[in-house]
Amino acid sequence: MATRTVTLDGRSLRLEDVADVAHGRVQVEIAPAVLARLARARTHVDELAAGSEPHYGINTGFGALAEVKIPPEHVGLLQKNLIESHAVGVGDPLPLPEARALLLLRAQTLAVGHSGCRPLVLEHLVALLNAGAAPLVPRKGSVGASGDLAPLAHTALLLLGQGDAFVHGARVRAADALAAAGLVPLELQAKEGLALINGTQAMMAVGVLALLEAERMARLADVVGATSLDALQGTWKAFDPRIHAARPHPGQRTCAKNLLALLDGSEIMEAHKDCGKVQDPYSLRCMPQVHGATRDALSFVRSVLERELNSATDNPLVFLDGDHGVAGDEVLSGGNFHGQPVAMALDLLAIAAAELANISERRIEQLLNPSLSSGLPPFLAPQPGLNSGFMIVQVTAAALVNENKVLCHPAVVDSIPSSANREDHVSMGMTSANKAALVIENVRCVLGLELLCACQGLDLRTLAPGRALRRVHARVRREVAFAPVDRAFGADLAAMERLLLADDVLAAAGPVA
Repeated sequence: MATRTVTLDGRSLRLEDVADVAHGRVQVEIAPAVLARLARARTHVDELAAGSEPHYGINTGFGALAEVKIPPEHVGLLQKNLIESHAVGVGDPLPLPEARALLLLRAQTLAVGHSGCRPLVLEHLVALLNAGAAPLVPRKGSVGASGDLAPLAHTALLLLGQGDAFVHGARVRAADALAAAGLVPLELQAKEGLALINGTQAMMAVGVLALLEAERMARLADVVGATSLDALQGTWKAFDPRIHAARPHPGQRTCAKNLLALLDGSEIMEAHKDCGKVQDPYSLRCMPQVHGATRDALSFVRSVLERELNSATDNPLVFLDGDHGVAGDEVLSGGNFHGQPVAMALDLLAIAAAELANISERRIEQLLNPSLSSGLPPFLAPQPGLNSGFMIVQVTAAALVNENKVLCHPAVVDSIPSSANREDHVSMGMTSANKAALVIENVRCVLGLELLCACQGLDLRTLAPGRALRRVHARVRREVAFAPVDRAFGADLAAMERLLLADDVLAAAGPVA
């Protein structure tokens, strides 16, 4: 049962609000001032639609057909035709959280107040969200300008009562989803179809949820890396605050502080603090520099997505008397639908997240390779030879890291013109979003593989790890037993995936910045 309400005011939506709505944890309402502004803007659009002068998207065709004038009696049909003709996405449907995030973000950009649609359109979107509904949106088909046209057209089809949708996870006809929200199909009026499909909300829906998961993976990477370091009898000295004050990147300093806290109370580390080992391998010693660089990149991505959340991204935009100090009502055509800022940020998101898996796979090798693992048995098998231990865990991690390297090629550097070359440069931002989400899934899996190995390594030591890591180890062992001999590890990998998805490992570790 939702206990909190997110209010759409066009200015203050947060990334965390998007996640809450996407997962059905909150209800959504519209600020009264938003409805009043939409009504004022709509009056101006209606006046233009009834006039004889051409105004793009109101009484003209679209894209390369922008010079074709549409008579007043056909402007509603124009908008309906726009939705139907643009709903040509392909591939698997977006998962429910991403589809609900898309529905919310489209409502949010209308709430900014420059779209010129009736308040009724926004109210329908919010009613669907509060009824637990989501559009069925194929994942592929957007080039990221003039916005995410195909995904957003599939979203708009729900308002028209066409196609399929979801209600509380069950696939239903769109008309039934409307009925569940107490609605009937909308008959679109001038500009409303365009207001529903111009913008970056599909790449944003996927990208916002991917970023939040990547931020969680960055915290988890510190926990998992610290567990491996203790299992490998590494040293805390490379995390001394003085080192990181001398190179004060914020992510680096945060990671080093986390690692020191996680390793606090380690009997393993205390027992070998005076050994002759001078330096650990980079995958251990340089965790603050590598994990920290990822954190700083994610901070940049967050700043871009936070701005985009509260932006007007369709075209044309309706400006009312007094907006930005300019007198009079006016409709201006521009390019805020272009996904370039978001696409670049999401390409960076994939690259930054992938590095967490790159370095994690190297720590797995440190744990499994007897020439590197400080006395641990080959492949963490107490009886090696007869048993292969975790040998192929590293192989699986290597396969995922390889896939990530392919996925990290930036989509934004490509552009294929469309619409008879009117739309001659596009962002490919939806591709950036989709591959970033897949990279982050792979990262989570690799970190789970590392933690599985690290806990096996701790069991093969006679002393206890840091206090926080003892709790982590105990939480893992509630789901996955120590492996004295080989077994089918598939169930273990699935259990690790569940643990990491449920946030149980971070909860066990305690506060991790």
